Amino acid sequence: MSNQTAARERRLRWVRYLALAATIGMFLVIVMGATVTNTGSGEGCGRSWPLCHGRFIPTFAVATLIEFSHRFVTGIEGILLLVLSVGALLVARQRREVQVLVPLTLFTLVLQSGLGAWAVLRPQHPLVMALHFGVSLTAFASVLLLSVVLWDQVSGDAYRDRPLPSGMTALIWGVFLFTYLVVYLGAYVRHSNASLACLDWPLCHGSLLPSLHGAVGAVVLHRGAAFIDTILIALMVAWAWRLRTTRPDIWLGSLLALISILAQSASGAFVVFSRMQLFSTLSHSAIVTLLFGFLSYLLLHTLPRPAVSRMERTLQHVVAPAAGGEP
Repeated sequence: MSNQTAARERRLRWVRYLALAATIGMFLVIVMGATVTNTGSGEGCGRSWPLCHGRFIPTFAVATLIEFSHRFVTGIEGILLLVLSVGALLVARQRREVQVLVPLTLFTLVLQSGLGAWAVLRPQHPLVMALHFGVSLTAFASVLLLSVVLWDQVSGDAYRDRPLPSGMTALIWGVFLFTYLVVYLGAYVRHSNASLACLDWPLCHGSLLPSLHGAVGAVVLHRGAAFIDTILIALMVAWAWRLRTTRPDIWLGSLLALISILAQSASGAFVVFSRMQLFSTLSHSAIVTLLFGFLSYLLLHTLPRPAVSRMERTLQHVVAPAAGGEP
């Protein structure tokens, strides 16, 4: 292996670890954002942004600490994503996925921060606040997929060369889009303070179809959509099981999505029965983030691998033995 090739491999390895750190960091940002919402700490820094009560290091109360910590971690994550974007372009700019995901990651990061600042400076309608959570999930999915693209070159990337039935591809995309709608409805329920409009689960006030007006209607709509989403994902798993030998990536991703949405339903019941105890609400946000990540992975793996990636992989297997049998 030449010195130039070895140096490139070292750079790629560092960028992979950076991508992993950025993915974990974005997950942490979402969970901390949920902590801000569920503890009512959104105004912990008053009406100032990015400073806190007009200071870089404010005097701490509990709400201030929660909000300031969220902003601090978000700032660190922003730096990580900027460095990752530069690194990914340096080591894999020829990959079509990198060319799309780097701008998407940076755009959603800026949009997420902008919506957060807007919410602080001028309180927004629950519809806008729900959009903020949806953008945060998109930012997480973007950096997750960037990490997957960089790590998939080690193993698993070649599965994308094996075509899927067109119906399976359509099902995965449909489930992804429908799940985004379910997540948005859930975020709207939370930000409109309607989470406990139904004090029982899975029924609402002892009825399968109660009055569908106001807060009760929003909760019932969210629960119904979540139930449909669970059925769709179960169908996706049943189909993926038939493809498990040729497309184990789709089988594993689908199975993890099903486990996640079942856990999400259980955490939703926990939110109701615990009367929104903090751990229950945080677990609800964390699990749906993982669900969205698994579905995003499936989405990526419905796309054929770019030709440049296949060429790189072929060259790695041909050049390495010629250079002395190194892997």
